[in-house]
Order: sequence, then structure tokens, then C-alpha cells
Amino acid sequence: MNIYISNLSYGISDADLRELFADYGEIISAKVILDRETGRSRGFGFVELADDTLAQKAIDELNQAEYDGKVINVNMAKPRTDRPAGNRGGGGNRGGGFNRDRRGGYNSDRRY
Repeated sequence: MNIYISNLSYGISDADLRELFADYGEIISAKVILDRETGRSRGFGFVELADDTLAQKAIDELNQAEYDGKVINVNMAKPRTDRPAGNRGGGGNRGGGFNRDRRGGYNSDRRY
């Protein structure tokens, strides 16, 4: 079962998540999500446990618990939804974003 953890302190690492969930069975993966540009934590992460029963126990016991000075939220992760391919960067036709028909920087009307 994949578990979503939010409101993490920015100093938390993948190893810290592994340690937090170590008492709840075999950990398949533990990952703090980082900002692509800055490399800093975004304040949330995911832990995947091998046993669904123990994963539910972890959710029940750790949700709203204090960890590293913050009250964390621990829930079952929802499946990731696919985003439309043409909607990246949030620029639309204002420039600066990604648009298949229009490439270039701001105010660029050139077509390729």
C-alpha cells in the first residue's frame, strides 16, 4: 500500500521517513518529494509498505501525530491522475508556457 504523508518539516529526508515507518513492516520505498528547481523538500512524501494491514495500522497511528515539531497528515495515497499533454507550465497562450503550436519566449509569434 502506498501512503501519502503531508505537512512534513523541510529537513526530513528519505531515511527519516524509513525510520518513522520502520515499525510497520517491510518498506518497499520511502521518498520525500523535492522541488525540481531548488532541490528543497516540498513538505510531503510517500512510503510504500509491503503489507496492507500494517500500512493501515501506520496510517491509523501516525495520522495527526507530531513529528519533528509538526503535526503530520498520513493517508492512503490516491492514484496519480494523468494530466493532458498540452497543459504544462501554465502559460497557455500568454507566452512563457508550453504550447505545442507556439514555441518561443514571451511575445513570440513565430511558428515552427
